[in-house]
Amino acid sequence: MTARDAATDLFRERFGNDPQFIIRAPGRVNLIGDHTDYNDGFVLPMAIEQSTWLAMTARDDREVHLASVDHPDAWFSLDQVSHTNEGWSEYVKGVSWAMGELGDTGWDGAFATDIPIGAGLSSSAAFEIAAMLAFNAASGGVWNPVQAALAAQRVENEWMGLSSGIMDQLIVATAHEHHATLIDCRTLWGKPTRMPDGVAVVILDTGTRRELVGSAYDERRRSCERAASAGGVTALRDLSIRDLEALADDLDGETLRRARHVISENTRTVEAAAALADGEIERFGRLVNASHASLRDDFEVSSEALDRMVDIATGINGCIGARMTGAGFAGCAVAFVRTPDADAFVEEVLDRYRSSRADEPNAYVTGAGPAAAIVSAE
Repeated sequence: MTARDAATDLFRERFGNDPQFIIRAPGRVNLIGDHTDYNDGFVLPMAIEQSTWLAMTARDDREVHLASVDHPDAWFSLDQVSHTNEGWSEYVKGVSWAMGELGDTGWDGAFATDIPIGAGLSSSAAFEIAAMLAFNAASGGVWNPVQAALAAQRVENEWMGLSSGIMDQLIVATAHEHHATLIDCRTLWGKPTRMPDGVAVVILDTGTRRELVGSAYDERRRSCERAASAGGVTALRDLSIRDLEALADDLDGETLRRARHVISENTRTVEAAAALADGEIERFGRLVNASHASLRDDFEVSSEALDRMVDIATGINGCIGARMTGAGFAGCAVAFVRTPDADAFVEEVLDRYRSSRADEPNAYVTGAGPAAAIVSAE
């Protein structure tokens, strides 16, 4: 059963009628450009085919009733939206709070997803944007995807207490089908870049998981802030490698390495988008491989599992390049594989990974999907 069917069937079971709207919000994979978003830098994500689905109907009162394939039922009143830290409905409460008047109308909704949870594929951003579309549909508001993304980031940062950048919510809300998007995280400007024919995007799930709230993530953000402050700029986006070298006497080695990753990753990301646009696939692959080495050695956010998956992937016929993706420490890698080799690649990489580790891996061959939207309305 598809996630869409699961959401629709659950809605009928819980609420006794057909839903008024069916909403889809995709996960995302970042092709290159990690830990650059909160440094006002560049990222190159795309929406994936795996998605969160929400079947919903507006209510005539100010209550929100929620059902989920994966969580217990929940409800709350819009007259008493407070942070109680009790379960998955906190995200929906946060969405109502961040949307203001547009989050002021009740609805019934049932969720289902085929995005792997905790794998670094933005399942939470998809959930937030789906809930925003539901509030918007219930209130009859005008949908503004960039403003929705900014509001969803506030949910993560201010309501849920997660130190995330804007990339996840922005690509979920603004993606273009068949395209990745080069995003300037300072201006929120985005340039769609068509994915080349003949190249499959393969998400490689190591089967390991991490918590984004962890101190390691926050500590790296503080390292970036220290380096930017030492350079007299607001964000590492404004420093070059030469500028950083001039700060060698003012910063410890660890801070220098982490800043070097961010600065070099910004350059790689812009070059990678140009390589895709020009059809220079081998050049793109080299940049992807260099990105993983930088994340592993300079920023130190890879893991034994991620390194093993990338090493296996890059040694298999047809692989153009591979890297860890997301915040790191666990989760997924992404590989770019010549389409005729994709099926054999997936089989071999999973077999070799299983033979070397106890974790249970998975793989998803995906195309670049469209942005979140209401896909049907009764």
